[in-house]
Order: sequence, then C-alpha cells, then structure tokens
Amino acid sequence: MRAINLVGGGVVGLACGVALARAGHAVTLFEPDDQRTAASWGNAGHIATEQVAPLASPAAVRSAHRRLFARGGALDLPLARIAHWLPFAVRLLDRSTPRHFAAGSRALGGLLRESLPAWRRLVAAIGAPELLAENGHLVAWETPETARAGRAAWAEADTGTATFRDADAAELAAIGAVSQVPIAGAIRFSGSGQVRDLSALAAALERSFTAAGGRIVRERATVAIVDGAAQVPGHPADLVLVAAGIGSRALMAATGHTVPMIAERGYHLRAAADRWPAELPPLVFEDRSMIVTRYAECVQAASFVELNTPDAPPDPRKWERLEAHVRALRLPIAGPFRRWIGSRPTLPDYLPAIGRSRRAGNLLYAFGHQHLGLTLAPITAEIVAALAADASPPVDLAPFDLARF
Repeated sequence: MRAINLVGGGVVGLACGVALARAGHAVTLFEPDDQRTAASWGNAGHIATEQVAPLASPAAVRSAHRRLFARGGALDLPLARIAHWLPFAVRLLDRSTPRHFAAGSRALGGLLRESLPAWRRLVAAIGAPELLAENGHLVAWETPETARAGRAAWAEADTGTATFRDADAAELAAIGAVSQVPIAGAIRFSGSGQVRDLSALAAALERSFTAAGGRIVRERATVAIVDGAAQVPGHPADLVLVAAGIGSRALMAATGHTVPMIAERGYHLRAAADRWPAELPPLVFEDRSMIVTRYAECVQAASFVELNTPDAPPDPRKWERLEAHVRALRLPIAGPFRRWIGSRPTLPDYLPAIGRSRRAGNLLYAFGHQHLGLTLAPITAEIVAALAADASPPVDLAPFDLARF
C-alpha cells in the first residue's frame, strides 16, 4: 500500500479519499475550506444519468444566442471578462464538431452507465444509504409550444440508462401543487437520482474517510515536480492526486500541464422547506433553465451558466432573476433567501480529466467534471483507486487524458 497526498476535498476528492483509504492506502487530504463553499456542496443534488450529450455540441452552439442572459436565458458571457472566456469559447467551438461530439457522447455515456451503480456502492460503504434517492426527476414546460419542442428534443437525445414518459395525472397534480402557473406538459424521468442532503453527504464522507485512517489537513497545498516525481512540498508521499475542482488548473499548471479549464459559475437560492413536499423529486422548469430541489431542511432553486474567473464579484442580477422566477411561478418558497455562487470546473469538450500524468508517473488527476461532479464522483473514485493500485480501470481513460489538449 502507498502513501498518497490528495489535494482537494470536494465531492470528487472526498469520494476518492474514501476509496483509497478503504483500499488500505495512507491518505492525507489537503482542503483549506472547512465551510463547504465549493460547487460540490451547492449544486442541484441531481444524479444526472440522462445528460449523456456533452454541452460542447453543434446544437448547443447553434442555440447559444437564444440562451443568453441578456435575452432572458441562463448563459452569460460577461463582456468585461472576454479576454478570459474567449480562448475557452474558441476551444469549445473546435470540440463541438459532429465528430468530436459523437466521440464525447460515447466517452461520457460510458462513465454515466456506471454512475448510479457506483453511487449505490459508495453510500453502502460510508454507511449512509438513506442519502441516495432513486426516484427520478420531473421536467415541466409552461406553454404548448415549448412542451412540444422540449419533449421532442428529449426524444431525440441519448439519455443513456435513463428513460422518460409523459407525466401522469398524479405527477401533474404534484407539480400543480407547488406551481400556481398552469403547466402545459411534463415528463417523468426514471433511472436518475438525487442526493437527499449535500451537507449530510459531506459529513458522511469525511467520517468514513477518517475512520478508514485518512487524515484531513486544513491548509492550501501546492504541487511541484522534482527530479521527475510529483510532490506536495514538505509532505513526502508515493503518489499525488489532484482533485481540486476549479483550483486544479493552477495546481496542474505548476507541474507543466496545459489545463484550459474555466469557472462555469452557477447561482442558487435556498429557503426553508416547510411548504415544499418532501416526496417531490427534483423539478426542472425548462423554460426558465431552473431546477428546484428539496433537501432535508431547505428547498433550493438553481440556474445559470456564467463563464468567468472564480474570484470575480457575483452578479446580483442572477439572484434577482431567480427570485423573479420563484414569484412568477408562485412557488411555495419564501424569503429570507440564502444566496450562493459556485464555480463548476469545465473543460472545453465538457469531459472530465481523469488519469495519470505523462510528466510524472506518480501524479494522478481527477477534475473538470463540469455539471456532473456529483453524478460522477463515485465512479471517478473507483477509477482512481484502480490507478493507485496499478490495476485496469473500469472504463477506457483515453478520452479523459489531459494530453488531448
């Protein structure tokens, strides 16, 4: 067994830490943020097995102008930050050709096929099976035109192991019970899932990690390559794993790797859940690009894709628009609202980076999971555990190799 320095304590990092520690490795995890402010702990809680198609696609490029924030959509390209996001956008265009899209769909589909089984194994391993709900999710539209178009788009999409059908009368009534605006159509997905409480998940992962012998160090780590081997200065180890989300770009750049990753920032509002049905699965209002999720003690409305730097000031207009959506739909969510912003780590082809460095054989990496960090954390952890043991991973890692950039 090996001594491993793991940099990053989000959901991917912690899941990897649990898998490695339970395999008998001596794992030290470096994570300075003990307040859980990262995207891992503010996402929609949705295990999105249906999102097989990478967002780097011909269809996404063609529709981008209609989805801009200035036109009421969820996509924002702040003009003041054009020097930051334009190089990423150029790379995204290059990766959105039909050939690249088809290859990306195959690669992502392979990971997503294993995601829900890996989640079952993880919650069993950490002794928290109650955190995983496998009751699918709902997608609703407010006009007959968007309902027809939206349903047709999903019918043409590759949804992997997830399937959908038209919502039945009881499901439409459940939507109607929380939205006072008439719903013109809805579908119910099966084969997707939800984490019932992100804070409880973080706590359970940390408990399992430390119980297996893992050690958490609340400090910011750096990574360097010295004499051909990766190291966290001052902390000797056999292997180094970088799984620090958006922070991985700077860490890997310090080791000579090109990581064209951007902060794809999302926003959410949270409020008390006393009037939101506990049994209602995640509900997507697709006309508004908004997903509403009930957690244990709160209900959350989330949206937006803002290409920016992770440290740029928040844009209050986005929280204001979320509040306007809540009011327009007359949802049973009342203030005071807790506001949050987080940075999804996104690479131009919308595939994660998972593998072993070609610059240092003892350097492993697992980051860039974009919207799918929660979904793919357990299967990523199983892949990393295989790499640490010099065993064959459960999926082909060639599409996720950083060398593709």
